[in-house]
Amino acid sequence: MTYAVIETGGKQYRVEKGSTLLVDRLKAEEGDKVGLKAVAFSDGEMVAGPECEKVKVEAKVTAHERGPKIRVFKYKRRKGYRRTKGHRSELTRLEVTEVKMLSRKPAAKKEEESGS
Repeated sequence: MTYAVIETGGKQYRVEKGSTLLVDRLKAEEGDKVGLKAVAFSDGEMVAGPECEKVKVEAKVTAHERGPKIRVFKYKRRKGYRRTKGHRSELTRLEVTEVKMLSRKPAAKKEEESGS
């Protein structure tokens, strides 16, 4: 069974090809493909560390959603102090389309030179 552990939004998720997951909102339109950073990969044996640069994890943005509403209530007894605050997370649903180990490390992106 091939799977990878990816990192996005400061959290880690275990993903396989075809799986869906809910992550913090990404700056991508619905239908866009997104590359995710792998921190571990397993295809029978575990690979982690600098070898994970060869791992390609690609996902498709299925939808942008909002999480459940959360109420935060602060209270101090006998003081008349009450504060209610609400929060609702902005989330993105991803469908993993590809998880594989490349034969070599991907080419480095060329840095743009400023023409003065």
